[in-house]
Amino acid sequence: MSKTEFAAIVLAAGQGTRMKSQQPKVLHSLLGRPMVSYPVAASLAAGADRVVVVVGHGAGAVTAALTDRFGDRVTTALQTQQLGTGHAAQCGASALPRYDGYFLILPGDCPLITSEVLGALLDRARADDSDFAMITSSLPDATGYGRVIRNGVGRPVAIVEERDCTDSQRTITEFNPGIYVVKAEFFRQEIERLDTNNAQGELYLTDLLALASKSGTVSDVHMPSNGLHGINDRAQLVARERDLRMEIVHRHLGAGVTIRDPETTFIDADVTIEPDVTIESGVHLRGRCHVATGAHIDTGCVLTHVTVGANTSVLPYTVAAESQIGASARIGPFSHLRPGSELGDEVHMGNFVETKKTVMARGAKANHLAYLGDGIVGEKCNVGAGTIFCNYDGFNKHQTVLEDNVFVGSDSQLIAPVTVGRDAYVGSGSTVTQDVPAEALAIGRARQVNKPGLATRLRAKLKAERDRRKAAKSG
Repeated sequence: MSKTEFAAIVLAAGQGTRMKSQQPKVLHSLLGRPMVSYPVAASLAAGADRVVVVVGHGAGAVTAALTDRFGDRVTTALQTQQLGTGHAAQCGASALPRYDGYFLILPGDCPLITSEVLGALLDRARADDSDFAMITSSLPDATGYGRVIRNGVGRPVAIVEERDCTDSQRTITEFNPGIYVVKAEFFRQEIERLDTNNAQGELYLTDLLALASKSGTVSDVHMPSNGLHGINDRAQLVARERDLRMEIVHRHLGAGVTIRDPETTFIDADVTIEPDVTIESGVHLRGRCHVATGAHIDTGCVLTHVTVGANTSVLPYTVAAESQIGASARIGPFSHLRPGSELGDEVHMGNFVETKKTVMARGAKANHLAYLGDGIVGEKCNVGAGTIFCNYDGFNKHQTVLEDNVFVGSDSQLIAPVTVGRDAYVGSGSTVTQDVPAEALAIGRARQVNKPGLATRLRAKLKAERDRRKAAKSG
């Protein structure tokens, strides 16, 4: 990696009209991160002393997103009018008035750019003592990109934008991805010489190449096109995200994670996975998930900001968000962990059980058809099928507490706030409205009454009423 002192200027002021969105283009998400965060992160990883992001359209939202992710490692510069890439870079440089190293200038819409590619360009600029260095690449059809023009000895001398190309220049396959390293001193001297004599009437940053080829040293690094493409519309957004998704999946495969079906697996960029995890088909790991070694995430699970402990099984079609699952637990199938759920080691949570802001301690179980909201469930508790923590009174949320080793029978309702003491037993079908002492048996249901022969008379009455309604309707 280069040791060259440099500051990065990331150009992210454009509206991105082809996205057809009110949201700034650079805030569109790829695998859980805003687009602009990728080139910023690559610049920091390459060793940038400073990173300045030039913002314009939606400046407040872009700045907030950058601060949320990078804190004070990144600053912004405002481009009030979008007058071209040259003007944008000038706005960025204005935030670095006394910087005397190199400026690394790159677009904010190139999410697959890597620190290794940036480092290679910086190394070349330093080795050649270049005033201007650039990445170049080639495509069989370079439509949409500026073309690289070389002189008789193969040196780049100009970049001609697509709209300004002659017919012969449009046949050139070498294109400009828009990534440059420029000496700060050269930049400040020459940027004022740019003019708007072009098809778009803008200040082209690329015109610095022509100036550098006449008065200084120009160098370039030719790279494969993979990873250098920008994003201008929704189709390109999807294509780049798929490329990035496959890159992330294969990185996890190489680190010892089994991913059964990479084509149907979605793993966000901030997800961390330890070795010997198995992920089945159709899984989505979103946000800042962490999955510990030995865990098994089964088919169709969707986890968002979830920590999964070692050797835990998350069974098919479990949905969880902003929650923690301990080690050696068994969750699902069809479980739903809403935000604030904290499931301890060896917890069992089964099909159609929903938790919200509930803590379940080691060995607790809720295996069937239950809602546990705003609860604390102690060690080795057993919560029966159909149990509901009635936590909401229409205005406020209240807490249900089950101390250790409580047994709650099926089809019980616990009306919060309520506490069931250690080793207590709640009979099936109970409605519990008062605290239950430790080791007590609570039964909260009406006494059963049997009426001999009444079923026959009831059926006859109901049948007669049905027949009467039918006759009245047909008449």
